[in-house]
Amino acid sequence: MVAPDGWTLDQHFLDQHFLDLPGRKGIQVELALDYFSNVELYPAWQAWLRAEQPPTLVIWGRSDPFFTEAGARAYLRDLPGAELHVLDTGHFALEEKLPEIAPLIDDFLARTQK
Repeated sequence: MVAPDGWTLDQHFLDQHFLDLPGRKGIQVELALDYFSNVELYPAWQAWLRAEQPPTLVIWGRSDPFFTEAGARAYLRDLPGAELHVLDTGHFALEEKLPEIAPLIDDFLARTQK
């Protein structure tokens, strides 16, 4: 269950009302309407991942309606050494499964930090 008031953390972070500042609404709308341009950059990002092979932890929600499980598994084509965890959760995995995800992140960082 995702808390229905979570958006207020973004809206009222430290009582600064960051999303209410002049120009912010336009930026959010522009980002949402231009999201497709990210797809154009995928080949460049994928090439970088294949060349650099950074340590990578992928944690994904099996029931995410926007970013499907196939998208998570696609990372393994470019990063065969990536660590993948697909959890029984949706789009808001951290909000839904934080006690399960936090130790995965902690363990990954302990093993991969230099």
